[in-house]
Amino acid sequence: MATFLYKLGRLTFRRRRYVALIWVALLALAGFGAASASTAASSSFSIPGTEAQRAFDLLEQRFPGSNAEGATARVVFKAPEGEKVTDAENKGEITGIVKELQSGSDQVAGVADPFEAKAVSEDGSTAYISVSYKVNSMELTDETRDALEGAGKDAQSSGMKVEIGGDALQVMPHTGTAEIIGVAIAAVVLVITFGSLIAAGLPLVTALVGVGIGVSTITALASVMDLGSTTSILAMMIGLAVGIDYALFIVSRYRAELAEGREREEAAGRAVGTAGSAVVFAGLTVVIALAGLAVVNIPMLTKMGLAAAGTVSIAVLIALTLVPAALGFAGKRIMGRKARKAAEAENRPEAKPNMGTRWARFVLRKPVWVMLVGVLGLGIVAVPAASLEMGLPDDGAQPKSTTQRQAYDTLSDGFGPGFNGPLLVVVDAKNSSDPKAAADQVAKKVESLGVAAVVPPAFNKAGDAATITVIPKDRPSSHATEEVVHDIRDAGKGIEADTGAEVLVTGATAMNIDFSQKMNDALLPYLALVVGLAFLLLMLVFRSILVPLKAALGFLLSVVAALGAVVAVFQWGWLGSLFGVEQTGPIMSMMPIFMVGVVFGLAMDYEVFLVTRMREAYVHGESPGQAIVTGFKHGARVVTAAAVIMMAVFAGFIGSSEQMIKMIGFSLAIAVLFDAFVVRMAIVPAVLALLGRKAWWLPRWLDRALPNVDVEGEKLQKQLTDEPADAEGGGDGGERELVRV
Repeated sequence: MATFLYKLGRLTFRRRRYVALIWVALLALAGFGAASASTAASSSFSIPGTEAQRAFDLLEQRFPGSNAEGATARVVFKAPEGEKVTDAENKGEITGIVKELQSGSDQVAGVADPFEAKAVSEDGSTAYISVSYKVNSMELTDETRDALEGAGKDAQSSGMKVEIGGDALQVMPHTGTAEIIGVAIAAVVLVITFGSLIAAGLPLVTALVGVGIGVSTITALASVMDLGSTTSILAMMIGLAVGIDYALFIVSRYRAELAEGREREEAAGRAVGTAGSAVVFAGLTVVIALAGLAVVNIPMLTKMGLAAAGTVSIAVLIALTLVPAALGFAGKRIMGRKARKAAEAENRPEAKPNMGTRWARFVLRKPVWVMLVGVLGLGIVAVPAASLEMGLPDDGAQPKSTTQRQAYDTLSDGFGPGFNGPLLVVVDAKNSSDPKAAADQVAKKVESLGVAAVVPPAFNKAGDAATITVIPKDRPSSHATEEVVHDIRDAGKGIEADTGAEVLVTGATAMNIDFSQKMNDALLPYLALVVGLAFLLLMLVFRSILVPLKAALGFLLSVVAALGAVVAVFQWGWLGSLFGVEQTGPIMSMMPIFMVGVVFGLAMDYEVFLVTRMREAYVHGESPGQAIVTGFKHGARVVTAAAVIMMAVFAGFIGSSEQMIKMIGFSLAIAVLFDAFVVRMAIVPAVLALLGRKAWWLPRWLDRALPNVDVEGEKLQKQLTDEPADAEGGGDGGERELVRV
């Protein structure tokens, strides 16, 4: 592989104009596709194999025209102090708004008058209008949204409080500031790392090109592929982080080759042939982890993973082709005068040891203490993970300033928190001899379970199916509501045995509960698949059993610690105000498994870049301890910069208006912090120091069975040593430096 990448690096450097034109053309093509694509609808939320999904599908069949996927809204009214919504003036205002909503848009499917639908609280202080639409929230026009938002303005002027909840006002989450913050911090880190504006700007520009192509392609295909609004944001988050990092490693290696006296084309070839090999395998682990999300069998999550994996693949191709081409355009300006002197000084035998060298020597002196402090520290942070509760956020997780949150709180005060998440019980009475009696029996049984209210059964035209709306006593995301869902389902089994009618529970709340359960069930199989595949991949890279095993165990430790931090902040509320958490609650169901996928791939980046250099030094005769020092001497500074950049990019998304994006941004940033600085920079060298030569042990039969992918460039080194043309500037000392990462 190293030989092929070496030739590719030289070719792209030499043909840089053509390479640059190809990537610019791809960016323009993707941009044109995104600009001309039709507006994407919201991704359909289906959970194959769950009861809630079966009930949802049954509704589509037995209640045609009900448009279960259509957007909904609740216009909530609260009368002024001392008044009631049933007072003549207030009632007249609300009735007028009902008519206004009915005629406000042709996308409206139905509007329920609160006085006819009994949607007035017992004390008369609160009422709500239920609005259903023919299309989902992302297909609503601006005129429809404006009509909805403007419907209550007249009522507000009369003194009533009017708020709007539901998904009809759902819009794309705001993340513009997040990217700016992340890129700005990345730029500062790159300038500090390289000491050159040209060197710092190159990884940023190439990463933005890759992200631009990836996100534009996702946008262009969003409508056709049914991609949700958050898919492109997550692809952008991950693509930007790895794109900067991969380019950073190539540029760093190129500068090291220049400092050795190589010609520019030769330096580019060697940089891509060595650091590029590590980029390929690091990128492959990320792609495996993201594509592996398909095993969960939730279409939305599969599409998110594949879209992000595609963006990472583009980042790898950019690093291998566009980065060396850009290095050709940059010329010798890629290395400022001060940076060149610093590199030359570092390569002198009498040079002062850098920070990475000093840290590695400290770890070698105290490996047991370093390992214990690292493991115990992460273990303490991981303790809250034992209290992890998973669910999906509702309007109660919105900022208090939003009308959705105000509507949620007003409904809770007037009707009880359960009104924000009604359950829909579907009775399939096709095989029942008396459908009406069966439905009545279901309603009575549900009422006996201690719920707030049960709406009488409503049958379809054929009379073989009925729906029963159930209002729980507690909020949608509470444990008590989850227990109600399970109780109804348990009771339904007995009713089916007695009457032949099947009882199914669905609705947004039940769908969320089933989604969380499916994510829980899939976590361990997913971990086994991803860690197993990556273990085999790392065994190929390091020609060792214990090193990949240590890498996987260290990753699991950092992930559990990150989950503990997420629980402490978002579920318990510790330091919540610092991160903009206004409402604590269950952790978003998909967050743990998504974090596992992304962080595993990123964690392996640092493992590959650090440990590959150690193994190369060990293979070429250094002692195990000295190999650790060599790896840190050449890799610690760059890996530190890469980790800080990733943390900055992810942390920038904590400011998102979307709770899911905020939580994922925080979890990824804290996981990278733990994995890069505690696991890879402390625990890994400590464990390697304790293992000594055993760390690099591989049974002979397995060594013969595994293909040699030449990540460290040994074949390339031999080829270059044998070529007379390679006599320029390198010498044996230069060759020994060939595979520095």
